[in-house]
Amino acid sequence: MEEKKKRKGYASKEAQAAADKRYYHASEENRQKRLYLQARSTARSFIRKRATLADLEELESLITKEKKKF
Repeated sequence: MEEKKKRKGYASKEAQAAADKRYYHASEENRQKRLYLQARSTARSFIRKRATLADLEELESLITKEKKKF
């Protein structure tokens, strides 16, 4: 049976952080993608864990309005 090669990673958290910094500063597109994914994750987490019924109703209204733009 053939062994799978493991993906090479960084030796330390600092090295990984430096690589992330280089990547996200390399282009505005990379930076915007990171910001988009962070915001999406935050929104989903809020809805799942903390939102009240009033919050959900408000968000539902906002989502309906935004959908009409498409």
